[in-house]
Amino acid sequence: MPKAIIEQAGLTEEVELDVRDGAVVIAGTARPRKGWADEARKMHARDDDRPLDPSTITRFDEGEWTW
Repeated sequence: MPKAIIEQAGLTEEVELDVRDGAVVIAGTARPRKGWADEARKMHARDDDRPLDPSTITRFDEGEWTW
């Protein structure tokens, strides 16, 4: 495949190949977690990375756990 077509399609990283209705489909790979680490660092810097719900104390926490 010509480099110009690859660049135009934005396929600069890994690709997935699939067959649909007799055609070969080339698509970029999905990266759903891209940027999560940077966002987590920003949340921490804003002190916005605390749990949403309070901790639940269990029987184990109350009687069996010793530090």
